[in-house]
Amino acid sequence: MKIAISAAETSGDLLGSKLIQALKAQHASLQIEGLAGEKMQAAGCTQLWDQKQVNVMGFSEVLKKLPALLRLRKTIIDYFSTHKPAVFIGVDAPDFNFVIEKKLKQRGVKTVHYISPSVWAWRQSRIKKIKKSTDLVLCVFPFEVAFYQKNQQKALFVGHPLAHSLSPRKNHSSNKNIVLMPGSRESEIRRLLPEMLSAARLMLEQDNELSFNLPLANEHLRTWVAQQVQGLAVTISIGDAHQRIEQADLVLVASGTATLEVALIGVPMVVVYKLSALSYFIVSRLLKSPYTALPNVIANQALVPELIQNEVNGANIAEHAMQILKADNQALIKEFNAIHALLKHDVDDRAVTAILDLVNE
Repeated sequence: MKIAISAAETSGDLLGSKLIQALKAQHASLQIEGLAGEKMQAAGCTQLWDQKQVNVMGFSEVLKKLPALLRLRKTIIDYFSTHKPAVFIGVDAPDFNFVIEKKLKQRGVKTVHYISPSVWAWRQSRIKKIKKSTDLVLCVFPFEVAFYQKNQQKALFVGHPLAHSLSPRKNHSSNKNIVLMPGSRESEIRRLLPEMLSAARLMLEQDNELSFNLPLANEHLRTWVAQQVQGLAVTISIGDAHQRIEQADLVLVASGTATLEVALIGVPMVVVYKLSALSYFIVSRLLKSPYTALPNVIANQALVPELIQNEVNGANIAEHAMQILKADNQALIKEFNAIHALLKHDVDDRAVTAILDLVNE
């Protein structure tokens, strides 16, 4: 049996590699090929096209590579239209993969999209494209399935990979340590870090025993960040966010996947969300969820404070942070543990079973 796969981003390479390992564990003779990164290759995927051809970030970079990206996508469609697989799996990267899935589905190839885009939260009209593109959507949140069922699209909750790799911490003793997580993108960090540092200064005025850590994803902005934190006792580190979170009493965090990571480890947080004025104008009109922070979305209640757009300033962040530091947060931690239990499943085995069931229909 031949399975086609397309992972157009670094995060997709990791997801794809684990899925391939699980597929091979059940059926060692499977032939898996497609657009792949190094981890997928190591797991047993034949790399027909290198993921590095697609994995670009930033609007200007995408524009420069757009002709090449369109050519590559057409090549993938043509190849799998001729050499038809039993199933095509698009791993994340919906803007790239949905077009491939749609064309192949029209030509009789069964298609799966692994990890639903946030269609339940914003741009819900995308459901029309999804229905035309894929036979099965694999979801990482249980509430996503209800949205798809309402729109007559086959979908299955398989669990969240992060809940498999992260666990609630145990026996934490208060240490007055706060972690600052202003995001992973440069625009986010430049917009949010100054407000977080302003909050840190105000918090120190109330409690001079507080300490702060700032884990960055890479070295890219380290020099700029170091300039921003001058005069403040902030420890800057690279690539150790999870360890820093585990040791913290509180995390100030940009809205996004990081909020789920913090919740899965079981640490109180203040969530901040701020875009450019134009971006916020657009997004706020497309957003359908009453919450932006994933723990709140999953629980469907305001577990953690969300400061949005004009609310994001040092005084507001500091006020919420100090309230949390002074509070008994045991009830909140129980809610976080419930989220972990809800999302923790054998993700890859569930996904493989669903994919093979689709093939055998």
